[in-house]
This record gives sequence, C-alpha cells and structure tokens, in this order.
Amino acid sequence: MWNRRGFLKKSVLSSMATLLGAEIVFAKNLPPKTLPLAFQPAEDILPGKHPDLIILNNRPWNVEAPPHLLNDAVTPGDKMFIRNNGIPPEGVDINQWTLTIEGEAALSSKSYTLKELKEKFEHHTYQLSLECGGNGRAGFYPPASGNQWTEGAVSCGEWTGVRLKDVLMDAGIGENAVYIGYYGKDTHISGDASKNPISRGVPIEKALEDESLIAWSLNGEDIPIMNGYPLRLVFGGWPASCSGKWLEKIVIRDKVHDGEKMTGTSYRVPKYPVQPGTKVPEEDFEIIESMPVKSLITSPKSGAMLALGKNLEVKGHAWAGDLEVSKLQLSIDFGATWHEANLESPVNRLAWQHWNAELSFPKEGYYEIWAKATDSKGVSQPMVIPGWNPKGYLNNACHRIAVKITAS
Repeated sequence: MWNRRGFLKKSVLSSMATLLGAEIVFAKNLPPKTLPLAFQPAEDILPGKHPDLIILNNRPWNVEAPPHLLNDAVTPGDKMFIRNNGIPPEGVDINQWTLTIEGEAALSSKSYTLKELKEKFEHHTYQLSLECGGNGRAGFYPPASGNQWTEGAVSCGEWTGVRLKDVLMDAGIGENAVYIGYYGKDTHISGDASKNPISRGVPIEKALEDESLIAWSLNGEDIPIMNGYPLRLVFGGWPASCSGKWLEKIVIRDKVHDGEKMTGTSYRVPKYPVQPGTKVPEEDFEIIESMPVKSLITSPKSGAMLALGKNLEVKGHAWAGDLEVSKLQLSIDFGATWHEANLESPVNRLAWQHWNAELSFPKEGYYEIWAKATDSKGVSQPMVIPGWNPKGYLNNACHRIAVKITAS
C-alpha cells in the first residue's frame, strides 16, 4: 500500500479515486502514512469514544460532548472531551513507563515505574471536575482564535491513583519550592522532537492538596489513550490544561513554571476589564487558576417538546472551581423570575454537583430554560457572555435550552 518513503502508491490512489467517483485533488501532498479521511473508519479516528461527540479539530484532536450526552452522574470515558495539544504516544509499554521527579527545588531526583508507584504509595479515588479554560469560547464576539468550544469541554470522572504530594515528598521538596511543572510523552504536531506541545503546572500549594492526583485509572478502568493513558495528573477545579497527560516527568520549580503554554498569553486573562477587540499588553495578563462557577442542563435535550399541562423534569450539573455551588436556579421567562432547583452536595471536594427540578408552563409556545449557579462566596453566573478577553477564556454565561409546549 505504501512505497518505501511512506507515501501511498499511485495504483492505490487511483483505486481510491475510482471508489470515490472523483479525483483526489492534491493527492501528492498527503503527508506520509496518511489515508484520505473518506477511507478512515470512525473507530480508527476516535477509538473507544462515543460516536456523537463533536470533532472540532483532528490535528491535534479537540473533541467535545453535546450537553445531553453528559447526563451521567460520573462521566464515562467514552463521553469525556479531548483537548490535546500534540500527538499522543504510540505503542505504550506500561512495563517500561517511568515517572521522574526532579527540579531546582527537589531535594533529589527520583524515578518510579508504574508498578513502583502502585506498590509504594497509598491509592486514592476522587471524582474531579475538569474543564477546558476555553470552554464556551464560541460565545465571544469579536471571535477569539482557537477551537470554538460550546459547552461540552467539561467532565467529572472518578480518578484513581496516588496523591501527588506523597510522591513529591518522597523525592523531597525544598523550602524554595514555588511551582510544579509537568512533561508528557506526546509529541509536537510539527514532528520536531525538540519542542514540547505543552508543559504547564500549578503552584506548590495546589500540588499539595489531597485531591491532586497522579492517576492511572478512570472509572475503574485504564485511562483512554486520548485522555492520557497510562498516567496523568488530575487537578480538579482548575483549567484542564494543568492536568498533564502521558505523564513522564514532574519538576519542582523555585519559580513559576515557564514551560510551553505557561508564558505569553496562553491560559491567561487581562487583570482588568477590557473593551472587546482591545489589544492588551502581555504584562497585563494573569494566569488562570480556579475556574468560575458554572452549570449545565443535561436533560432534556434542547428542542424537547411537551404537552401543555405536564411537568417537565430538568437535570444537570454545576461546579465552581475550588469552591462549592450553594444554589442552582432556573428561569423560563428569560430571567424575570427564578425557581430554585434541588441541589445535591458534592461527592467529594472538587466534584461537580447534580441538580434537578420540575417545571410547569403557563401556555402553549416556545420557551427557553436558563440555568444559573451561585458559588459558596455568593458569586453567580452572568446571564449573558461575561467580559471579553483576547483568548476567549472563562465563558461561564448561563446555559440555556429550547422547549416547545404544544396542545395537550
């Protein structure tokens, strides 16, 4: 099928063109070992993932879930969003996989095999919310560059592994420790082995929280390859980019980590409100840490129809970064009045919270259901898009769905 240089043979391309009923224009420019998309079966494109996920980009993979697909209390692996910056490693051999701890503020340099991690340290399991910092980017105007996420770049899976702090303490944390940074085995999309696609981190205080994990399991199974198999970091409540995938090295830094996508304007927002479209000086940006309060309506699916006189059961989730959600309200009259939903407590700190309510409608017609969460400090979601920022981060506007009420 391939010639010695890795390109599709002309005879194969001709056969493919015949099957398509059209010439494969620019076929000579196909990258090595790349099949035309029309001949790539779906299961090869996203192995182990739900077919209804929405693909925003495939190099690197960026994939979100429509809201109704996130109705599970604990997000299944096949419905978990994908936000990759590079190309996942191939041919993973868990028997050869190691994690190294080092850095200017590490008292020693230590390496652990997966087997050693599992045998030496106590195992912990937490449900942890992960949300892409750019979730909701599609709502900003003027548009911000990057993947145009709507609402589905969020999840709350049950992660199992060892506490990051236990491993860091085993290596030794110097008094000068300020930050940790991670490095993974994913490769840059350019193929340049000298470049890291992403290398972010968190302050040492966040790294030492009980819920900060080095995880090898999601919902009692291996982590999906697209989500970091066989080893990753998980920091609930902070931008998911902090939770490094395909983890092979952690550095304990004596300064704010300066890896790829930690500098410049990546995962940063202006320190003050700015007019939409404004060019903001780089020194006026600050790193995103705890994510803002937010909620999602997962049932019914937008576009639901209901007979007049019947009550509609509405469900969803809410989360608030490092905080808890204290209240979840729903409106069917565009915010003129609000009805409080039943809100459950989180299973553990940094897990999302489930809510439900029954709504009735006064007459036939078109309605929108809006959901608004309030955090434990009294801060609520804005009804409309919050303050614009150049990179389109932190859109926590109320989620809404459409409902049509018909004659009974």
